[in-house]
Amino acid sequence: MGHFGRKDPSEDEIQRAPSDRDVEKTVPAHQEAGNIQSPAVAATILDPELERRVLRKLDWRVPTLMGFFYLLAFLDRSNIGNAKIAGMTEDLNLTGNRYSWLLTIFYISYTVFEFQALMWKIVKPHQWAAFVVFSWGLVATCQAAVTNWQGMMALRFLMGVFEAGFGPGVPYLLSFFYRRHELGLRCGLFLSAAPLANTFAGALAYGITSGHSKLANWRLLFLVEGLPVCAAAILAWFFVPDNASSAKFLTEEEKEVARVRALQQSGEAEREGKVQWKELLETLFDAKAWFTALMYFSCNVSFSSLPVFLPTILKEMGFTAINAQGLTAPPFFASFLCTIASTWVADRLQQRGLMIAGLSAIGGVGYILCATCESVGVRYFGVFLAACGVFPSIANILPWVLNNQGSDTRRGGGIILLNLIGQCGPFLGTNVFPDKQAPRFIKGMSICAAFMFFTTLLALCLRFLLVWENRQLDKKYGPKIDADPTKEGEAAAEDNYGASFRYVL
Repeated sequence: MGHFGRKDPSEDEIQRAPSDRDVEKTVPAHQEAGNIQSPAVAATILDPELERRVLRKLDWRVPTLMGFFYLLAFLDRSNIGNAKIAGMTEDLNLTGNRYSWLLTIFYISYTVFEFQALMWKIVKPHQWAAFVVFSWGLVATCQAAVTNWQGMMALRFLMGVFEAGFGPGVPYLLSFFYRRHELGLRCGLFLSAAPLANTFAGALAYGITSGHSKLANWRLLFLVEGLPVCAAAILAWFFVPDNASSAKFLTEEEKEVARVRALQQSGEAEREGKVQWKELLETLFDAKAWFTALMYFSCNVSFSSLPVFLPTILKEMGFTAINAQGLTAPPFFASFLCTIASTWVADRLQQRGLMIAGLSAIGGVGYILCATCESVGVRYFGVFLAACGVFPSIANILPWVLNNQGSDTRRGGGIILLNLIGQCGPFLGTNVFPDKQAPRFIKGMSICAAFMFFTTLLALCLRFLLVWENRQLDKKYGPKIDADPTKEGEAAAEDNYGASFRYVL
């Protein structure tokens, strides 16, 4: 075994530790961009402290920065719920189901343009991030100027187009920087921005809409929350790294560590901007991809409706509009903490299915309390359970898709299928809380509860399937601890369904 990054090798070691340059010498030129089968790569052991240092730097720059952009995206997506009770309904004459259509049209374009997830592989990430961040920020800002329902519908459609180029593909982007057992927490750090955004969205909306400016309060809300996003595009251009092995914030030694990690994971030091269409097609025939897509659909019924309807739900509990805005914060902050904690635990235990099953069951119980109880205190507690079930479930479903596909193209295909099916959930979720069902919204709460329990069932079924498939791999290669990932005919990388590949349960 080689030891990469160690300063003091033992005296009986004949050869020095293989560096990244050594790896280059052992790999034929024609294999550098493909699957690497050199034993030197698989045998290289990285200095744990040096690898942890690389991960810390990546964590501060990649999931944290992308999470900040997602926070801005979620504010711009869901602040329409705050604008509704701040005067927009009257000014735009949102009678009948017009408000519901404003929510639905966003998800129509968001779903149709899901294929943009692959752009993270085709276009340099810093360029693509800057483009989509600026574009949706500009559209969000323009909402402040609309004078009728038709104009708002057009802008909500465009916002869906540009946000579809960002959020759904970021977990896929993270898989370029992190190995399979590290990915869950980083997806959690990114996705926790959604409940975090909703934690202070109410307070921010209250601060913006409680004044008496010459501009209508709801217009001011769109303006104040839209303009900073356009400026954030500058951050994306200069600070989003294209890959770990060329990141400016890493030292040369750390870049070598990043490159060896990439070789060990995928067999590629730097991801090529090519899509393997055969592998993309294979994903469509993979039952595991359909299971997670249906789970995402089920969770998204609740995920899409909770932020935009919660101010209205709390207002109908008897709180004033101002207090309803403020009371949305505690449930979402609890959900933010739960999202990070659950993804960390699932990574440590490598038991993502059981985590999703438990969280979605908690969310279902929360919705049942909201639907069946009359006490305001109990119903508000139900909101806590719903928020702590819905958002963390989503945060664990996305890395589960990436964990169980063995190549970049198949991971991209899994994410696209996940979102094409899953983003149909909001079509239902944004239409299950009509005003005429106030104040209890029993039908909407019951539908959300049923889908959360359906997610529990799907997670347990998928886990059962993965256990069976792992047993088949054990029969083929022997137990993973004894499997030789460098034997002839197998890729040295941990991906590509080789001897060292096992599905994450």
